[in-house]
Amino acid sequence: MSKHFLAISDFSKGEILEIFDLTEDLKSKQKNDEPHKLLEGKTLAMIFAKPSARTRVSFEVGMFQLGGHALYLGPNDIQIGQRESVGDISQVLSRYVDIIMARLFGHEDILELAKHATVPIVNGLTDLLHPCQIMADLFTIYEKKGRRDNLKIAYLGDGNNVTNSWINIASKIPMTLSLAIPEGYDPDDEILKSAMQSGISEIQIFRSPAEAVQNADVIYTDVWASMGQEAEAETRKIAFRNFQVNADLLKSAAADCLVMHCLPAHRGDEITNEVIDGPHSIVFDEAENRLHVQKAIMVKLFE
Repeated sequence: MSKHFLAISDFSKGEILEIFDLTEDLKSKQKNDEPHKLLEGKTLAMIFAKPSARTRVSFEVGMFQLGGHALYLGPNDIQIGQRESVGDISQVLSRYVDIIMARLFGHEDILELAKHATVPIVNGLTDLLHPCQIMADLFTIYEKKGRRDNLKIAYLGDGNNVTNSWINIASKIPMTLSLAIPEGYDPDDEILKSAMQSGISEIQIFRSPAEAVQNADVIYTDVWASMGQEAEAETRKIAFRNFQVNADLLKSAAADCLVMHCLPAHRGDEITNEVIDGPHSIVFDEAENRLHVQKAIMVKLFE
């Protein structure tokens, strides 16, 4: 197991499935009120250059449930890379805490943090990757479907950090990954090439959402403009207007398809109320599973 959790592609299929097995166990213990204080006395520093509801609450509550303590460091507490270099803050925090989770803008900053750290670093999100989210997503799919083989995942929207992490996991776990993305908004080229060369999964990019979702087991979407892209929001609305997940689109997918969204959702843009609140939606199940998967990741990093 790698010392840090920066990208899903750093881990083997076996290690990913080990995390899922531990997630299942920890979730069961939490639901049945069984003690699982596997990180008793440990301290987690949470660095937030970008704010977040789910990331903060899930990591903070998760560390508490594991018997440890979490310390929130907001955008104005550290000003990472501005008031102090990334390398310096990494070395200082490594002297104080046992593990660091960081939610940052530039991916190079999480790499720099890991380079200088003497404790495990967890990538809570960068502009390039969102690995904890996709680990929680795939765990949720397995949990709901009760199977791991021959799954078709259709992603609609921007080729962003969520898409890149889906591609990364497809380079380790076999699946059919259909990406419906407007021209000019494709995912990271190096990540895509590497995953395709691995030959583990069938990965295709479509310009037509209807084509991408044909017989899909899962339809997944995300906001059209991520944090830091607010100035592009109106332009993106025009480019993505035909990529909405709605009731008509679901007719092309498998009858028992699951609908997912990493949240927060812009209802009426990338997804309709009818779908996100409908019977196919497992949006809030996947949000909950961030808690359980991240607990497993942290425990594994200490082994």
